[in-house]
Amino acid sequence: MTAETNLTKLIKEMRPQLNEGDYVFVTVDDANAIDRADTICEFKEKEGITLVLEKSKADALRLPYDYIAAWITLQVHSALAAVGLTAAFSNVLAEHNISCNVIAGYYHDHIFVAREDAEKAVEVLIRLSKN
Repeated sequence: MTAETNLTKLIKEMRPQLNEGDYVFVTVDDANAIDRADTICEFKEKEGITLVLEKSKADALRLPYDYIAAWITLQVHSALAAVGLTAAFSNVLAEHNISCNVIAGYYHDHIFVAREDAEKAVEVLIRLSKN
């Protein structure tokens, strides 16, 4: 499976998929206390370790959060060196007053939007891919 770099193909073939569930971003000083099977991803910053996990798991661990997100995965296998995909979808989401937090995995781009904007965001992304 070859990663795509052509922006036109990336946009046309992105096929946004809304994952089930609610997700939150939390910060911890020691991620070793959290089972990695419970996390979606983590990022180390000098202020602490950011984890993304299902809201229910954060609630069970009594981890505080202030943003409940929906998780959209772009199904196209985007190359990490591809230029313009993030700008294209973040700009169109911004035009519809939808904030997005983007995490790039090896195979796909993952977009976290406010839970209440989930369906609208998917619709906007589908329209972008059809234009």
